[in-house]
Amino acid sequence: MSRFVLRRLYGLGVTLLLTSFLVFGAMHVAPGDPTSFLLSGRTPSPEAVAAVRAQYHLDDPVLVQYGRWIGDALTGDFGRSVQFRQEVGGLLGARLPTTVALVAYASVIMVVGGLLLGFLSALRPGKVDRAVLFGTTAAVATPSFVAAIGLISLFAVGLGWFPTFGAGEGLVGTVHSLTLPAIALGLSLVGLLARVTRASMVEELRRDHVDMARLRGLPEGEVVRRHVARNALVPVVTITGTIVSGLLVATAIVETAFGLPGIGSMLVQSVVTRDFPVVQAICLLVVLAFVLANLVVDLLLPVLDPRTRAYAS
Repeated sequence: MSRFVLRRLYGLGVTLLLTSFLVFGAMHVAPGDPTSFLLSGRTPSPEAVAAVRAQYHLDDPVLVQYGRWIGDALTGDFGRSVQFRQEVGGLLGARLPTTVALVAYASVIMVVGGLLLGFLSALRPGKVDRAVLFGTTAAVATPSFVAAIGLISLFAVGLGWFPTFGAGEGLVGTVHSLTLPAIALGLSLVGLLARVTRASMVEELRRDHVDMARLRGLPEGEVVRRHVARNALVPVVTITGTIVSGLLVATAIVETAFGLPGIGSMLVQSVVTRDFPVVQAICLLVVLAFVLANLVVDLLLPVLDPRTRAYAS
């Protein structure tokens, strides 16, 4: 098992290294001169251009620039924001808690709602199953920005139950303020996870060993718990890890709609203003989230499904 973990860490480290190079190289393959982006479209003197190129080491070879950038990033130094005139690390540190809280809240809604609806749909064929399928289909087809507009119009403006913007203060205030954004972020994913859970449960319910357990007289609840649910969770856990890590990117729309000071809304602002140091740092953070999520899923699968332990040895 330890060798499996080491192999996965090595593979994920290589993935992170390659993707970090692509993130860094995006500034050099984008149309135009990086100097014009750093100078925000102004027409400065040649001396100012030379000073900026010297400050950001733009005259060095790309590999040298990348080595310096990744070395600084490993120490938490992502450079200085062109738009905010502050250190990128400080900006991320100030905004990351809001995004993490939003992602965690949406993940709880997604996992609890998706699993409950998926189990209910698989175990209650007929009207209940059809109702869940209809509801989850509508949820999957609803984009986050449409859900955000509808939730704001009904529950914030119409009923006045929730604020229209801001992250709130304190635990209660944060939960209250992030409820609508979390629902908007997780709504379509609840439908997706519910359908994956239902399909996995239905497939496991048709297995021969499940029929044998019933013939032996085991109670239906024990059959579902011991012979169906555990095996059905394997593909569910796999897709959940990918979805949760991808929520960091999806927060961009929701945070902008609700005026939340997170890294998602900052990413939108930075892309518009071509603030490459901030964009690079956030992209690297998203890649790191994907890498860690895949590692957690790889470690959980042998626990849920003993048949995969042979590949982990």
